[in-house]
Amino acid sequence: MNTLEFKPFPKMARLRRECIITEKIDGTNASIYIGPTDLKTPNQSVATLFKKDGTALGMWAGSRTRWITTANDNFDFAKWVVENSNELFGLGEGHHFGEWWGSGIQRGYGFKNGERFFSLFNASRWVEHDKPTYAIEQDNPKAPPLFQEHAPACCKVVPVLYDGLFTTGMATIAISKLKDLGSVAAEGYMNPEGIVVYHKAAATGFKMTIKDDHKPKRQA
Repeated sequence: MNTLEFKPFPKMARLRRECIITEKIDGTNASIYIGPTDLKTPNQSVATLFKKDGTALGMWAGSRTRWITTANDNFDFAKWVVENSNELFGLGEGHHFGEWWGSGIQRGYGFKNGERFFSLFNASRWVEHDKPTYAIEQDNPKAPPLFQEHAPACCKVVPVLYDGLFTTGMATIAISKLKDLGSVAAEGYMNPEGIVVYHKAAATGFKMTIKDDHKPKRQA
């Protein structure tokens, strides 16, 4: 006789918790993965770093839906990763997601001469290489302190518009300022896309666009 599997109700995060609101940049989703590699196995890694202990780390470049290489690229992102791989290994092992944007990609943000940028999404962890870091607040007061890290000089980080307790009012204020004052990522560009609200307790992001926010993406 089969036993019916019990399914517990999932835990819910508290809404009034910390959030971070960043500018939503209109480019193309991109990612970098750094991890151990077996050099004997053919793969799509675009760079390799040999560690002091003799092991090797590989670097992979990705679009939103697939791994890419210089031979099968997405707006030359894999090419950029190869050219900057020595610095990018400083990101450390794991997945690193961001937006690849600028000249010739979606809005372009006023760049017309090949200027393109990779902006890391995780603004809770990273700051740009020439900006000061600060302590990361943690729910457990007994946990050892954590601090933000400097991103490699070749990377940007999505601009932080607000970091504090979540309210719908703060999201409205953030998007209104963006609409009135223009992009923070590309100063002087007056047609920014919108914001992303990352709710820290729920570990979930929500997007809000300046135009056509009420429409599904395929209609907007």
